[in-house]
Amino acid sequence: MAKPKSVFVCTECGGQALKWQGQCPHCQSWNTLVETVAEKTESRFVPISEEAGLQMLAEVEAAEQPRLPTGISEFDRVLGGGVVPGGVVLLGGDPGIGKSTLLLQALSHLAGDRKVLYVSGEESPQQVALRAKRLGVQARRLPLLAEIQLERIQDTMLRERPVVAVIDSIQTLYSSALQSAPGSVAQVRECAAQLTRLAKAGGAAIILVGHVTKEGALAGPRVLEHMVDTVLYFEGDTHSSFRMIRAFKNRFGAVNELGVFAMTERGLRPVSNPSALFLSHHEREVAGSCVMVTQEGTRPLLVEIQALVDAAHAPNPRRLTVGLEQNRLAMLLAVLHRHVGIACYDQDVFVNAVGGVKIGEPGADLPACLAIVSSLTGRPLPPKLVAFGEVGLAGEVRPVQRGQERLKEAAKLGFNRAVVPKANAPKQPPAGLEVIPVERIEQAVALLRESGSGRP
Repeated sequence: MAKPKSVFVCTECGGQALKWQGQCPHCQSWNTLVETVAEKTESRFVPISEEAGLQMLAEVEAAEQPRLPTGISEFDRVLGGGVVPGGVVLLGGDPGIGKSTLLLQALSHLAGDRKVLYVSGEESPQQVALRAKRLGVQARRLPLLAEIQLERIQDTMLRERPVVAVIDSIQTLYSSALQSAPGSVAQVRECAAQLTRLAKAGGAAIILVGHVTKEGALAGPRVLEHMVDTVLYFEGDTHSSFRMIRAFKNRFGAVNELGVFAMTERGLRPVSNPSALFLSHHEREVAGSCVMVTQEGTRPLLVEIQALVDAAHAPNPRRLTVGLEQNRLAMLLAVLHRHVGIACYDQDVFVNAVGGVKIGEPGADLPACLAIVSSLTGRPLPPKLVAFGEVGLAGEVRPVQRGQERLKEAAKLGFNRAVVPKANAPKQPPAGLEVIPVERIEQAVALLRESGSGRP
């Protein structure tokens, strides 16, 4: 019996090679080639539209489709207002973080007046029923299919015509047209492509659950993220009671949108005021703490930035960040040394964003600098003060986007003083909020030096 021919497929770009190489010849990525069985080439795809001919764009009817609310406010916020008919959503996260729990809650709400389908490829029907009983969801009108073969799932969807279908998970499915095992690069790519075509042609919204690797990336080929319309990631520590979902790609809503949930005995519950999670409540004023207003998608959030500067007891001082970019910390320390005269070359510097939130925008530069100087000098910042702004290499404080919305959020939560870039200073500040515009980092640090005992 002839041995089946194998090829090596890149998990990043999907390119193929006849033998293993350390570097992919197509995308130049290292150690991404995985051996898989070579499949027979046959056409298994149909066009998305029956009228696949040439047509003018002006003649295409662009009708706005109504969204389907899931009944979970924070989940709808991340999706951009709800589930879009014909859209494909990919939800990834660590094991046990709450992916299946969240989707079971959402489907139970949608099943009230719409046809839905829950496909379980990892758990038996008894296990899903136990989870539904624990969560207290209405399971009478929630159809369940325990199946991993793609063709049977497609037949069921074509027969039942659900409005929303959940596939838990995409890595467990396999197609009989391929010989490789479930979870392989070829199987994940094939099953995702077929389900995407089915969603576009039939108008059903499909939510795919995706596993993640130990590095935190979605398992399978990178092309999986390009096929779908929306990519959502669970963030946060599995040992904490709070969960966060961030949108990394969304064709129907804002990118980088953040939804905050609390894990309870009855499942995931949306958090109405997430800013309270990211702020510490100190009994007295402490040094090394500065509150910033960050913009996550369309929502402004107040996050406390904490810094600890301590004498280094090793030849190489440590630079450690949690929730912020570590390379940016080194740049900020160089700016403080060059333009303010504050040296930390013999100090260990630790910077942390409270609550486990990850801040990727440069608006955290100014609060991080103020927190570092506060910890180094031992002087607390003035009470009820917020700050935001980007710090350049020349020492200038650059503006950030949506400064007016950030100031309104700070005033709403009771802050009365804000240090902002001069370009973000409004003509009419919010009531009860004093806006202090600065052009350079020296001016911001001077406010801390003048505060003395904590009052400017």
